[in-house]
Amino acid sequence: MLYEADHEGEENPNVKVDVIETILYQRALKNAQNALENGYSFSISFIKQMHQQLLYLGRGANKSPGEFKKEQNYLADTRKKEIQFIPISPECLDQGLENLFHYIKSCDLPPLIKTAIMHLEFEALHPFKDGNGRIGRMLITLNLWQEKILSQPHFYISGYFEENKDEYIEQMRGVSRSNDWNLWIKFFLKAVESQAIRNLEIAESIKNLYETTKIEFSEILSSKWNMEILDFIFTHPVFRNNKFVNTTKIPNATAVLIIKKLEENGYLVLRDKAAGRRAALYSFEPLMKLVRV
Repeated sequence: MLYEADHEGEENPNVKVDVIETILYQRALKNAQNALENGYSFSISFIKQMHQQLLYLGRGANKSPGEFKKEQNYLADTRKKEIQFIPISPECLDQGLENLFHYIKSCDLPPLIKTAIMHLEFEALHPFKDGNGRIGRMLITLNLWQEKILSQPHFYISGYFEENKDEYIEQMRGVSRSNDWNLWIKFFLKAVESQAIRNLEIAESIKNLYETTKIEFSEILSSKWNMEILDFIFTHPVFRNNKFVNTTKIPNATAVLIIKKLEENGYLVLRDKAAGRRAALYSFEPLMKLVRV
């Protein structure tokens, strides 16, 4: 959000890697959604395009974006210095992926179970030199949306996987070792449930904050611009003063008084003072506290 406050719509390679990854992930997901809405389906060319967009800059940009692996890769425990899993060989990869995409189209299992199987199979194929995990998790969201489990592809399961990384890896390895799909599917369903509850709690808390703030603003500001102000700071919780004025169309003198009053009442925090032609930077802390969870 700090980056977007200054560089919205721009590409700047001189920022933190995690910021670049987030922006590219967002863009690749949106483009994939648009492609699926326009009649495309999961295919080899589809995931290559996703991968090319995802690794355009930052981590993995030097590892053949949009191209499948040419050499055998493997997953290893660097601490123990041992190989844990060897994915399919490069020469068998195209057929393996074609089989997976055919399965996605033809399988009539319940969508969540189907998605659990799809995710594990994609991770087992491990088609790229880098970025397989990010593409695999993106496919979860897109498939649940395609199956109409989600109204929009805005479900990020990575939080649960990261918090339970050892179990996540162990359950996937269990399928390779003993063909025990049940334990993996149970883990996946638990991950979806847990992450869904957490996401819903955050969404509900944001909705409640919006309704509460709307009432408080009418009392504190007593302004005809109340709804414009409210909608702006919920849409852009980190913003420069000039964007506030340009977007809401509030006269500059009035906007200065409004921001000062919101700062005095603890709604806004000054993150960066105005300097020269650079406007002051503010954050709407009540909302930021919720999304930092």
